[in-house]
Amino acid sequence: MPPKKLGRMISTRRESRNMTQRALAAKVGVTPGYLALLELGKRENPSLDVLKRLAKALGVPVSELLE
Repeated sequence: MPPKKLGRMISTRRESRNMTQRALAAKVGVTPGYLALLELGKRENPSLDVLKRLAKALGVPVSELLE
């Protein structure tokens, strides 16, 4: 999946849950800067572990983030 598409998926789901980047980053256990880079599509290939934690924090299956 292109990094920008993944970033949009994360951002859209985060915003639909009224979460800030800082709040989501804290739930996932990553830095706010890392999350911002993911959302901007400037950070590629997050680990499966990070994807799983993102999905759990957003209440969606991993496959939904990768659509």
